[in-house]
Amino acid sequence: MTIEVRNVGENWWEIPRRGGMLVPGRILATAKQMGTLTADPCMQQVVNVAHLPGIVGYALGMPDIHWGYGFPIGGVAATRLEDGVISPGGVGYDINCGVRLVQTRLVFEEVRDRIPEVVGALVAAIPAGVGARGAIPRLTPREVRRVLERGARWAIDEGYGEAQDLERAEEGGCLASADPDAVSETAVERGAPQLGTLGSGNHFLEIEVVEQIYLPEVAARFGLEIGRVAFLVHSGSRGLGYQVCDDSLAAMGKSMDRYRINVPDRQLACAPIRSPEGKRYLGAMGAAANFAWANRQIMMSLAERTFEHVLGVSPRDLGARLLYDVCHNVAKLESHRVDGQSETLCVHRKGATRAFGRGHRDVPRAFRDLGQPVLIPGDMRRGSYVLIGTERAMNETFGSSCHGAGRVLSRAAARKAARGRNLGAELRERGVTAFAHGRFALAEEMPDAYKDVSEVVEVVDRTGISRKVAKLRPIGVLKG
Repeated sequence: MTIEVRNVGENWWEIPRRGGMLVPGRILATAKQMGTLTADPCMQQVVNVAHLPGIVGYALGMPDIHWGYGFPIGGVAATRLEDGVISPGGVGYDINCGVRLVQTRLVFEEVRDRIPEVVGALVAAIPAGVGARGAIPRLTPREVRRVLERGARWAIDEGYGEAQDLERAEEGGCLASADPDAVSETAVERGAPQLGTLGSGNHFLEIEVVEQIYLPEVAARFGLEIGRVAFLVHSGSRGLGYQVCDDSLAAMGKSMDRYRINVPDRQLACAPIRSPEGKRYLGAMGAAANFAWANRQIMMSLAERTFEHVLGVSPRDLGARLLYDVCHNVAKLESHRVDGQSETLCVHRKGATRAFGRGHRDVPRAFRDLGQPVLIPGDMRRGSYVLIGTERAMNETFGSSCHGAGRVLSRAAARKAARGRNLGAELRERGVTAFAHGRFALAEEMPDAYKDVSEVVEVVDRTGISRKVAKLRPIGVLKG
């Protein structure tokens, strides 16, 4: 089914209200990108999201939009507290799947020949893949709930990183709204052995080199220099977050009749934000988000130790420092302007990145006069980007930007397209050492399975939703 869209500005497309839509849909994309989207099922998901009670403004789609569970991946929606709902489908199964970028003092040309050795050591140091067990001992249920309460600070207190890391993580690496008691015993059991693991699918640890600078003054403040080595950690809340989502969908699915909520797709199961079910999900989701921040904090520290050991350098010579940590799959209570008035809204970001502009109190003090760092990973061949949030994003997208390249091939289609190809050799020819735990991981995550991240980033840059600061090129990849 083709969805009607009309152009309403440069790179902005609108799905007019029809039927039970409470707001229009809006998609950020070029004409070329939109040409491939109009018949895509993710467009119907934008229409479905526009039916959510209490939704304000628009049901939004970023240029990396593609089909997901309930919400499209690359979807953003804000609902009012008074009469709005919260939907686990607007967050996703991998709660607080996110990215953190770590800078180093290493010069690529000086360590180029050692990268394969570093990748091999990272494989041994950081467990990955489906069902992987963590690099730290299995936690007791009581200890897991402490993680759910404290987030990244728990990991730092255990010796993984420094307190200053919290200043450069979204929400300080911990959502204060977390309620560990709202997380089921089953979820806790699933999370107990998985802290300090990368996961599977599109999760990765990637070594990169800064290749291009677009905004020199901002890049200097971020500590980004051409030729310097950095690494990205992309992971989330693992089995614990999956179970929280599953538990919440089941509870909300049963409660919708009681609250007289009708939505076009049962995958959009939801509950009023201020209902017992809504409050319980917010608390459980926050707890799972904290697990994810602790998880990334641990893996960052393990990676730093691995670099030091393999290269024989001191922590001072490595100079590893967290630039920023952003989360993708989350719903938060934030203040935004609606019809000229400031209002607290529940902002769902499903495969979308927060992109707050300069002066916002939630931007780290070190960057508050600039704006929030925005991290956009691409694929194993084409690289990743660092951007900066803008005031325009605050006005037009509830302070949101894209979160990655966005898939164009399903995992099954990618495996089929990879038949007969030696993807590892292809990547080595481009100077990338890649290792994947899963049998089909390289095929499922092959570069051809994704949109060109440069084209996706160009859209948000030209529209002013976030501005390009630097481009990074992959040189080593560990996939789950």
